[in-house]
This record gives sequence, C-alpha cells and structure tokens, in this order.
Amino acid sequence: MDAYSYIANAHGEYIDQLYQAYKSNPESVDFGWRKFFEGFDFSQQYSENGVAQADGEGVLTTSASTNGAGTIRAVDTVAADKETQVRNLIHAYRSRGHLVARTNPVRERKDRKARLSLSDFGLSETDLDTTFKNGEVLGLGDKATLRDIVAALQKIYTRTIGFEYMYIRDPRVLDWFREKVEKDSLSFNPGIEYKKRILSKLNEAVVFENFLHTKFLGQKRFSLEGGETTIPALDAIIRKGAELGVEEVMIGMAHRGRLNVLANIMGKTYEQIFSEFEGTAVPDLTMGDGDVKYHMGYSSQVDAGTRTVNLKLAPNPSHLEAVNPVVEGFVRAKLDHGYGNDYNKVLPILIHGDAAVAGQGIGYEVTQMSQLEGYKTGGTVHFVINNQVGFTTDFEDARSSIYSTDLAKIIDAPVLHVNGDDPEAVVFAVQLATEYRQQFNADIFIDMVCYRRHGHNESDEPKFTQPTLYNLISKHQNPREVYNAALVERGDVDAQLAAQMDKEFRDTLQARLDMVKQKPLPYNYQALENEWRSLRRSKPDDFDQSPATGISEEVITKVGKALTTLPEGFRPLKQIEKLMEERKKMFFETRVLNWAAGELLAYGSLLAEKRIVRLSGQDVQRGTFSHRHAVLHDAETSAPYNSLNYIGEGQEQLRIYNSLLSEYGVLGFEFGYAMANPTALVVWEAQFGDFANGAQTMIDQFIVSSESKWQRMNGLVMLLPHGYEGQGPEHSNARPERFLQLAAEHNIVVANMTTPANFFHALRRQLTWEFRKPLVVMSPKSMLRHPLCVSPVEEFTSGTFREVLGDVYAEDKKVKRVLLCSGKVYFDLLEEQQKSERRDVAIVRLEQLHPFPQKQLAAELAKYPKAKVYWVQEEPENMGYWNYLLRFMRRELEDVISRKPSASPATGYNKVHVKEQKELVARAFDKPREEVADTTIKQTAASAQKTD
Repeated sequence: MDAYSYIANAHGEYIDQLYQAYKSNPESVDFGWRKFFEGFDFSQQYSENGVAQADGEGVLTTSASTNGAGTIRAVDTVAADKETQVRNLIHAYRSRGHLVARTNPVRERKDRKARLSLSDFGLSETDLDTTFKNGEVLGLGDKATLRDIVAALQKIYTRTIGFEYMYIRDPRVLDWFREKVEKDSLSFNPGIEYKKRILSKLNEAVVFENFLHTKFLGQKRFSLEGGETTIPALDAIIRKGAELGVEEVMIGMAHRGRLNVLANIMGKTYEQIFSEFEGTAVPDLTMGDGDVKYHMGYSSQVDAGTRTVNLKLAPNPSHLEAVNPVVEGFVRAKLDHGYGNDYNKVLPILIHGDAAVAGQGIGYEVTQMSQLEGYKTGGTVHFVINNQVGFTTDFEDARSSIYSTDLAKIIDAPVLHVNGDDPEAVVFAVQLATEYRQQFNADIFIDMVCYRRHGHNESDEPKFTQPTLYNLISKHQNPREVYNAALVERGDVDAQLAAQMDKEFRDTLQARLDMVKQKPLPYNYQALENEWRSLRRSKPDDFDQSPATGISEEVITKVGKALTTLPEGFRPLKQIEKLMEERKKMFFETRVLNWAAGELLAYGSLLAEKRIVRLSGQDVQRGTFSHRHAVLHDAETSAPYNSLNYIGEGQEQLRIYNSLLSEYGVLGFEFGYAMANPTALVVWEAQFGDFANGAQTMIDQFIVSSESKWQRMNGLVMLLPHGYEGQGPEHSNARPERFLQLAAEHNIVVANMTTPANFFHALRRQLTWEFRKPLVVMSPKSMLRHPLCVSPVEEFTSGTFREVLGDVYAEDKKVKRVLLCSGKVYFDLLEEQQKSERRDVAIVRLEQLHPFPQKQLAAELAKYPKAKVYWVQEEPENMGYWNYLLRFMRRELEDVISRKPSASPATGYNKVHVKEQKELVARAFDKPREEVADTTIKQTAASAQKTD
C-alpha cells in the first residue's frame, strides 16, 4: 500500500484547513501533520534531484474524485521525492538507531533488524554527494550532502549511547529531548578537571572492590565489578541535581553494588564496612535481630559542588524491586511536609538490575503510579545496571521484550542505553536524564549495559551456564583501565597524569588495607528525623494500658458541622441528602455515632491538630461499602467536596486518594510515606481483606520486620475488610492467621474491633504513643450499618482504647461458660445470648490480639473463676485466631468453636453459609444437636421460601 494512501483518502477541504492553520502557526497542528506539511513545502520548492522550482506557491488545492473525497495535488511527488526519502532516513535513525548503537562492552549486539541501509529508503551510494535541504533538521545547513547527513546520524545515534525516545507523544517534550540528543550529545566534552573527577570516582569504585576481594576472598558482597561506572554516574546525577535545585536525594536499590555505593557515594567509612565483614561490629539488637550488611540503609550529607545535598539510601530486603514504592512514598512524604510540594527539591533514584526490572511486576505498578495525583513525586531517575544476566539466566530467557526497560514506554519515558565502558557517555546520559527530570518532573530511564565480573555472588561459578560470555569477561579490562587508556590515547591526560592516578589508586587501596582512618561525613538531622529521634522504643508494659486519646466536645462539634454542611450551590444525590440528614442526627440529636462517623471524627480531630492524615486504596473516598463518603460529588458537575477540609482555620487538609488497581505498589508507597513522617496518620485500605494477598511481599519484607531488621519504626495502618456474610471464599477472610503468625516482639498491632469508639481511639493512639507500630485492622463490612455497632459521644470525649471488652448482660455468679471471641461474630453470639436469655454464658471480646492483652484479659476472666472458656471464631479451625490463641492460653482454653478445617476460607453458597453460621452459634451455647438441626432446617426452609 502507498505510504500516503491515508492522505489521499482524507477529505481535501479538511486537509486544506489544517494546512492553512499550519502556515499561520506550525505548532497549532498535530506533530504528524506538521511533518507532512514540511515535506509538502519541500516538494513545492525542489524537484526530485534537489533543483529549486520556480512556481512553488505552497497552496493545497482539492479536486473532485470518483469517491467524492478530495485528492491532493503533488501527493505522488511528495512520496517519490528524494527529500522525503532522506527525511524518512533521518526519522528511522531517530526511531531505530538505538538498535545498532555500540552499547555492549563485551560482545556483539543481537541483530534487531533496524533497517537503516540506504536501500531501505530508495536511496543508493549514487546519492551520497547530492545535497539535501533536510540537512537543516540536523543543524548541517540546507546544502548538506547525503554523505554528511549519514555521518551525522551515525555519530549521534550509533555510538555508545542509544537514544530511545521517538514514542514520546507530547510535541514539546519530544522537541526538547531531540534537541538535546542531536546538539548537546555532539558538543559534550567535559573539561579536564571533570575528566579527572570521573577517573577518580572510577578509582574509588575499583579500589573498593579490590579491597574487599583481597581482604574477604569468597565472602558474599554482590560486587559492582564490571559496572563500576555506576559510581561516577551517581556522582554526576547528584551534582547535576544540586545545580538544578535538588536538596535531597533518596536512593533505592537492591544488593548488587550496594556496598560500593555506601562507601563511595554515601560516605560510609571503610572502617565501618570492614568491621561488619570481620564481625567485630557490635550490633544493636535491642529492637530486633538485624540484617545482612548489604541490606542496611544509610543517611549522609555531601558537598555536591553548588550546595550540600542530603543523601538517603533506603533499607531493603532481598526481594528485588520491593523497595521501589517505599522510596516513592518516602519522597512524597518529604515533599508534603518539608518542601512545600516543590518537586525539584527532592530527587528519587531507583537502581535496578536488568533481569529484575523486566521480571518483577512491581516495576510496572510503580511506573503506572508515577503521574497519578495521589502518588506523584516529580519524576524518578531509573538507573539500570544491566549485567546481561540474572543470577544464571541469560537475557534471552529473562524477558520477551527487546530491552529490560521497555516498560518505560507506557508513560512515554525516554530511555538512554549506554555502554558502561564509556564513562563520559554515561555521565552525559545521566546529566541529560537529571535535566529532563527537573524540566518535566517525569520519569526517565538509563540502561547502562555492562557485565558482572563474578557469578551471582563471589563464590558462584558463572561459567556453569555462560561459558562463552565469561570467557570474554575474564579477558576484559575494568572500566577504569579502559577509560584511563582512552584518555591517554586522546591526549586528554598525558602519561604522567595517568601514572599519577594509578599511583593514587594503589596508595588508596593500601591505605584502606592498612585501615587508615577515614572521617565520617558530617550529618545534620532534618526536621522529620528529629521527630523520629524524639520517639522511643516500646517496652512490654506499654501495652498494659493504652494512653488517653479522647477529644473535647468543641472538636466534636466542629468536625460534626464540617461533616454535615454542604457549600452553597452544591447539588448532592438523593442518597447523599439522606446521609447528611443521618449524620446531623447522630452528631447533634441522638449523640450516638456509627462506624463511619467515628472513623471520620478520628481523622477530623487529627486534622484539627494540624496532623497529616493520608488515606489511600481502591475506592476509599466513598468506601467500598459506601459508608465513608469522605468526598462528595455534585450530582450535575461531579465536582468533589471534601468535608473534612473545612473544620477550621490552620487545619491540615485530608489527603484521601482513590488508588490505581494495585495492592503491592500502593501498600509499599504508603509504608514509605509513614517511614518518612512519624507525625502523619497513614492508612491503606484494601477493597476486601483478601486483597492483601497481592501485597504479601510488602507485608513480610517491610511491615512486620523493618523494626527488627533495620531499627525503623513505622505507624502505617492497614484496614482489611473481614467477616463472614456469605460473600464467598474471596470476600470473607482477610487471613488474620497470617498476621498473627508474623506477630512477635511487639512488632505489629493486630486488632478486630466491635465499636466505633474503640476504632476511633485505636486510630488516635497511633500518633499518641511515644513510639510507632504498624496497625492491622480486621475491619467490618456488615457491622458498618449494624444497629448495635454504635457508640455514644461520651466514649469519644474521654477514655482510651480498650483491648478487652467484657460482658454486660450475663450474671457473673451464674456464668458457667465464657465465649471468647473477636470481631463481627460477637453480634451473632450477642443476638443468641439475649434471645435465649442466657445469663449463664458470658461473651468477652478480644479487641486487640497482638500484642496479646494478657493482663487485661486475665482481669476480665477472673470474674468467672469456675467457668469453662471457649474460643469462638467464624473462620475454619485451621485459619483465624485459634492457633495463635494457643500460644498464650493453652491451659485456659477448653476448646475452639469454629467452622471445620478447610482449604478454602468460606463456602460460595449463601444458604450453606447461613446454615454453618447458625450451627456455630448454637454450638457456642451448647445447644443439643437435635435442636440445632431442627432450627437450621426451619431457617433454611424459610430462607428458601423468601428466595422463591
């Protein structure tokens, strides 16, 4: 098909209008049409052989055609014109030149069918000395020969940087980036002093690896050997960022090269690292068990030339890429609190491995989050250390895409593929990336192709799986030696300077081996860090009594008014009008609050205290079960109204965001936010509790263990809707047993509350404690509207969170049976207790399961010294809380009353669910089997009759 058939089939008058608009203002038309009209103008002025035409008026005309559409004069001329062919050649180099760029330092690149030969564009060697006006677009003037044009294209696009950017859809961004690529890349020539700096940073990188390899032969260190150019690259990002206004840099990376980054970017001394390898460092285990040396975080301040920059390296687990959303959340918290949302002040850098960034789904989630209102951080510089192998897997088995960075295309992020053996090219690439990020506050990727000198770790033999590649690597000089030789050859440094640098290299290595003292970098704590320093570690007796968390009547009135007032002209839906009436009645008439009101009161009271409250998750603004309605929408305009932003002067604004359909990435982001700011209440809500399954990595690797591994407290709240209401196996169970199995050493708080007041106090307790703990709430569904799940206002103005709630119906002296339970099942038991008038059965609620409230529970059970205690749960016996309870009450508990052990959390049939629930309650009250069966049959029949 003719390349321009779509133009010939278009409506002529419309094209003419577009053309006239283009003539008036080229920027007013779409990029593709703009380029076509440029080609059309060329065809009016030049013939096929480049000779100027005398009558080129540059006017599009239409004529009748058999199908009634207009045809365009000179379309065939444009298609055949050599100028157009040259323009297509230029476009092809821009689009596909990266496929042939010399980016691989150790082996030939795979043929990706770039199709950049002259013959691919209807050109030949006979055209090489013909001049073409298209040379202008490359800055070569309008009389450049094809030979000059090809040479320029090859110089720009096929050397040691492969520029991948032509998919960018914003013409402004595309033009800016192309200008940088085609002008700045050619003129880039760092001065002699900067070349010395590059060489010096390479020296440091290589010295460090030599030091460890010499001192600790065979020990795991996940060396940077082969990718040492990472160090001058990070140095260049930090210095360029400082020049462009960056005051703080947050780095996230896995373990490959981490120790080198700690030493040569973060400023951690060799002595500290040495003592960790030797095992002579005295670990602080008062908060836990610690972690391996290449997982730890670090903070420092460095002189970046134009300013001092705060550097942070986030602690991370072995689970590759898991740290990415944590870094982004941390940066967002700093932007919200300390930098007035000035994106240019804080720069996140994520360092990836090629196999990990391609293979881990979290990379996609974080990339997709990057421009969303609730998760923006002003763009991230992604630096890929491309070893061309993942553990033992060659890149051809590690991904289907050509590049590991192809996920960048989903957000139009440019990618610079660069040869790790060309440090100057790497420095240009990262400086361009930093400038791009600061200019557009968007993500950009640098794919530094290098190699891994050793196996996955230093004791691994890589030749088992890559013998050919590692034969090449074994003979290949390190990047420092390659660069040193290049400088000497180019005359940038003479042999004397090269020798001097080599001596400095060897002297530095020897000094480190001799353990000559290094001075740690100075560090001044920032505001939020001082907030963390003002907190203390928890002690066991902290959980014997919760702190006072009540609020004044005045605050309740202010929050109540905000929640029940709409702005003038706001047109709510009918359902919302009813909601507002119910809220007003609760706050100002009955003075009894339901779950949603209690929750919103907690948030509002904190906002009034100028505390940040951030809540995110799928559909959190209204709530999955339409209970929260924190943000209302005008019925006619959809304009949002956030009631809690209008409590009073000087308050904080409620930060509540409906998230993308992600659990892993969003939970990680919120954890990072809470890790940065101890004064913020940060809440993540799952749409259903089982959605936490998709975030299990984040739960295991960060939430439950960060205090033990990295001495990092965190106050994140997780709301996981939980309870058996006949909604099937996926939407019943939030898997409390998993959290309780992970619970130890007071690492997390796990709760399942039954009153709005207790939920209110639990949320406020998060910021009242003198320490921070993650809070996991098995939050309600049917209880959100249960008539008994309410609390009087008096319970909000005084008191504390109550870990155990006793029975108010049973007669203590008559009680022979105590039903110990947690959460929604309490209301089913309560209904049966009161209907059957069973004052001999007491129901005691565990509102907090971990830390286990041993003293509070013992005081409550002491009221019934002769009673048998049963644990009652809705969940199957092998799930829920039973096994956890046995850790603390093996002797006190008579037995468990639950559903049968099961592989699936719940039945998918509502009638079966109802039958099971009734049987469970009946067994709890020790009803005879015949009575249970008879009752169940009647209820099932009644239910079936209603259904029919």
